Amino acid sequence: MEVIEVVVTLSDIVIDRTKVSAYTVPTDFPESDGTLQWNSTTLVLVHATVAIKLVWGCTFADTATAVLIRDRLSKTVEGHNAVSPAASWNAMVARTRNLGRPGIVSMAISAVDIALWI
Repeated sequence: MEVIEVVVTLSDIVIDRTKVSAYTVPTDFPESDGTLQWNSTTLVLVHATVAIKLVWGCTFADTATAVLIRDRLSKTVEGHNAVSPAASWNAMVARTRNLGRPGIVSMAISAVDIALWI
């Protein structure tokens, strides 16, 4: 019987896949912070698959944030080294350069970044 040794290094662990979902949940009654009133909250949830591990990150944001993650950021981080979330963050920042950093872009990057800190 031949023994085959398989060596896996940290650089071999990549982000296999990402998936994003958005859930809008109504509040029991209208809420306000003194400047704005709302009657629902939207949770944007990011799942990332790394090897056999499923990790997640989230943010409270508009569904447009989920669209940005799905259309631009998911493919940007897939295949990246899972042990180097800073490299993935830099890639997401570069990918959204022309969209501006505040608001939806920062919330989208943060949701994916949280998922990648495994």
